[in-house]
Amino acid sequence: MNTIPTNTVIAAVLLIALVISVVAWLVMQKQRTLKLKQRFGPEYDQTVSEFGSRVKAEAELKSREKRVAGLSVVPLTPADAVRFTQAWSALQGRFIDNPKGVLLDADLLVRELMAKRGYPMADFEHRAADISVDHPGVVAAYRAAQEIAARNERGEADTEELRKAVVHYRSLFDELLGVAPDNAPSARADLGVPAHT
Repeated sequence: MNTIPTNTVIAAVLLIALVISVVAWLVMQKQRTLKLKQRFGPEYDQTVSEFGSRVKAEAELKSREKRVAGLSVVPLTPADAVRFTQAWSALQGRFIDNPKGVLLDADLLVRELMAKRGYPMADFEHRAADISVDHPGVVAAYRAAQEIAARNERGEADTEELRKAVVHYRSLFDELLGVAPDNAPSARADLGVPAHT
């Protein structure tokens, strides 16, 4: 009769358990990655690029989720929504006469709207990180607007770039306000600037 030693059986069972554990861990990691990619969209890839590591980037994104979950982000009251909408319309109406001033005003109005909704007003990178959790589709536009604003401060941005920055701010503004893109008037038309293709 041929029997397998008990030590061999125990080692085989432990090896199988180890392999199953590793496979389960890998599957959970893959699911976590897919979930984060779905939630953050392009911001996921931006963060991986910034941190140089998928593991570090995912830890950052999970940290953002946790931080924003602890915030008291609230919807606007109807009266506040009307006030902000009117303020944006007035701002856009001044673009042709004062594009640099409108860019500054757009940044300030977006910050005021963020604060009213309950987002902390830390430095730009923290604001962008917080926005990326609930509004990942517009955080790239917010970053682009800030880059143009910085170029404007150095005297390096032309009127077309200023217009683009205001349009970028508008996309974040509409998202924070809760305006559906189909219902939002064209920022290009509102600025009175002809379309360039």
